[in-house]
Amino acid sequence: MSVPAQVVKLVDQFKDQLQAVKSPQYKEAWARMNYIDPFFKALGWDVHNEMSGTLIHKEVVYEDTLRVEGAIKAPDYCFYTGGARKFFVEAKKPSVNLFDGRSAAFQVRRYAWSAKLPLSVLTDFEELAIYDCRVMPQQEDKASIARSLYMNYEEYSDRWDEIASLFLKEAVLSGSLDAYTQDLKKKRGIATVDDAFLKEMEGWREILAKDLAKRNPSLTRRELNYAVQMTIDRIVFLRICEDRGIEDYGNLEALVGKDNVYDRLRDAFKDADDKYNSGLFHFREEKGRDELPDDLTLKLQLSDQPLKKIGEGEVQVSPSPLSIKLLLAAHYSKPDKARGKQQACR
Repeated sequence: MSVPAQVVKLVDQFKDQLQAVKSPQYKEAWARMNYIDPFFKALGWDVHNEMSGTLIHKEVVYEDTLRVEGAIKAPDYCFYTGGARKFFVEAKKPSVNLFDGRSAAFQVRRYAWSAKLPLSVLTDFEELAIYDCRVMPQQEDKASIARSLYMNYEEYSDRWDEIASLFLKEAVLSGSLDAYTQDLKKKRGIATVDDAFLKEMEGWREILAKDLAKRNPSLTRRELNYAVQMTIDRIVFLRICEDRGIEDYGNLEALVGKDNVYDRLRDAFKDADDKYNSGLFHFREEKGRDELPDDLTLKLQLSDQPLKKIGEGEVQVSPSPLSIKLLLAAHYSKPDKARGKQQACR
């Protein structure tokens, strides 16, 4: 594919004005307007919403709203197709060193990790870096960690086919990013969001089981396993309801920040029993319902420490809809299965 004349012009202009654009006084907003916007426009994106018309059909959203670890963040660009997020682009001014800069790399990786996007871009036009965002970001990571591609602006012309094959709008619509990330996964092991969530949940099981066994010595092994799993599943369910706006965001975080956490959780679980038609919350017999109610878990003793640890962790990691569906499948099962599970705990 031939290099668009606009990109050649941008590269030449940047080179001619290198001293000025590399000055600390040169603002990020200028880099976005003068270089990054036209760069992605050359890749076929309706950067300024000239054709899309309505907000819901925008291809590029500036400073899209994103919740990261309980706080609202705004990635510089979010690229959409068919109303679905595809990748973020985080912009910096050219005086920022992206090759070695840890904070900028961590920023874009954390955004994409939180949004469950497998790929995102960091650029100041002088440099362009692509990150595999399925790798959990750590603040101390070097800038090279999870970076799958890096190039300087002087390489854009020679490597335009490589850029266009990934980020040309038509290529993205055809699945270029999915194919690229699948290829990366074959080359190296990837710890995905769900992998990290499930690994963390194993830690929750352990600390809950130890505390429950210590404070409730009469529990059988089956009762203990049941109590641990139900407690975790209920917390996760309510956390997902917060993410989806069904419950007030931050309820669980506030709850575990106080004393007598399990007393407060019991109340939250009872409230959920009134709201949701789910085997997760079923504490009293109901007319026309075959499942036996759970008359075990709300009577148990559980200290604050393990619940506070879980609360801190679950706010950090939010599983995908697929992992939630798999995790909670048993609690939406047919009545005979639910009854069997309850009876097995007695």
